[in-house]
Amino acid sequence: MRFEQFTLTPSIKINHHIRAKELRVITETGDNLGIISLSEALAKAQALGLDLIEISPAAVPPIAKIMDYGKFQYQQNKKQKEAKARTHTTETKSLQVKIGTSEHDLELKAKNASKWLKEGHRVKVDLFLTGRSKFTDMDFKKERLERILNLISEDYKVAGEPLKSPKGLTVILERASKK
Repeated sequence: MRFEQFTLTPSIKINHHIRAKELRVITETGDNLGIISLSEALAKAQALGLDLIEISPAAVPPIAKIMDYGKFQYQQNKKQKEAKARTHTTETKSLQVKIGTSEHDLELKAKNASKWLKEGHRVKVDLFLTGRSKFTDMDFKKERLERILNLISEDYKVAGEPLKSPKGLTVILERASKK
């Protein structure tokens, strides 16, 4: 029996590291042995040639499982990898456009925005205003912002109305939900 050869993670206790006097014990196959004393649970685990692993220390009484610790670690790592694979982080990518930006440059920026939206990222489009253009009519500014929005090929939804920012107008785009 290999009771003390494992390096323990702080949250998981096995065999003689368990401090509870009574445990609810479950076998490797999932059978519930009921609430038994720690010494009795350790004796059953040793008789089967397996380890006693504390699964849920916060429960009253704590829950322990009789199984091979190496197999338990493998299952835990597998669960963590699957959970990590399911997560997807979305970034907010940023584009800056000026009022006088040429059509060709707008097309290139719209192409990048389409690519980012397709990847699932949010896109923040800033209409950068300098000098006198800061004091122009709001409808004119929105029309200039619409120039680039009309060039984006990917389906998107606007996360809110264009907002005034210190440097101009800002609008955030998200990928349209698939139907």
